[in-house]
Parts: sequence; structure tokens; C-alpha cells
Amino acid sequence: MTDTTYIDPSAHVSEKAKIGKNTKVWINAQIRENAEIGDNCVISKDVYIDHAVKIGNGVKIQNGVSVFHGVTIEEDVFIGPNVAFTNDYFPRAFNPSWDISETLVKKGASIGANATIVCRHTLGEYCMVGAGSVVTNDVKPYSLVVGNPAREIGKVCRCGQRLFNEMVCPSCGFDLNKALAAYDQGSGKN
Repeated sequence: MTDTTYIDPSAHVSEKAKIGKNTKVWINAQIRENAEIGDNCVISKDVYIDHAVKIGNGVKIQNGVSVFHGVTIEEDVFIGPNVAFTNDYFPRAFNPSWDISETLVKKGASIGANATIVCRHTLGEYCMVGAGSVVTNDVKPYSLVVGNPAREIGKVCRCGQRLFNEMVCPSCGFDLNKALAAYDQGSGKN
């Protein structure tokens, strides 16, 4: 497999940033110093990646997203257009320094368009945040959350299908009971 990394000529990428193999950085994106972006990612038009942000492999970030310092995104995450991440829990323009609060987006999570992710929270593995939601608490693995503030309304499979009463996905056969039992036992592996 050859490295087909692409950085659009209009993008502003710091020489101190690390961009993985086969990653695409599109029009007017800005990637700051010491940011690390994994392999096979898509950084779409008008995306801002702040300094020291860590992004795993296979991540897709859609147009108009700003990923600020303190945010870590694990592999295979989808971030819809115009998602807003915050990084200061008590912001004031007149404070002499920012108190950066961390946010963690775990493997396989999906965040719908125009959602706001308030800092200090973790979005669990394969969770799904509905479009326009405001996340003000941690989101459990495989949970579907919607609204303002975002509340859990159900479960989702790894493949993205909403699960109603079934715990085995009718689309792909994934057993959610086994996955959740692994989390309950503390392994976090499925």
C-alpha cells in the first residue's frame, strides 16, 4: 500500500504536526503544531485542529468542526458538520489564562451535525450523539443520546443501527450483551 496522503494547497498545516498515511486534509483546514492525526483520516473543509490534539486512525471530521486543545479522539470516530467542542469549563474573556479541561471521544463513536460537546466528558465506545444535541455528561458505550441536554434514549450497535428491545443486532448479529458485560467487568474490550 502506498502513502497517498493529500494536503490541499489552501490548508495551513504546521511543520510540527504529524499527519498519518493516506490521510486527506481538505480546503482551508488548519492543523496546529504538535497535533497528531492518524492514518486513513479525512479532515474536511474549514476544519480547525488545535495544538497538541490527538486524533486516531480512520477518523472522519466533516466541514466546519473545531477540535480544541484538550480534546482526544480515538480511532474510527465520525464527527458531523459543525460539531462544537469546548475546552474551558469556566470561560471568561478577561481571564489571564485558560483552564483547559479534557474531553475524550472513544473508539467508534459518532457525533451528529451541529452537536455541542461540553468539555470534561467522555463519549463511550460506539456511542451515537444525535444531531444538534448538547452533551453535558459522560455518554455510556453503545448509547444513543439526543436533546439539550443530551439524554440517553436507547442503544446502538457497532454497525450504527438503533437497537430497540433486541440485544443482538438484526442487521449484523453483534451481541450487545457480551460487549456491555465486558465493560461491566472492567476490561472495556469486546
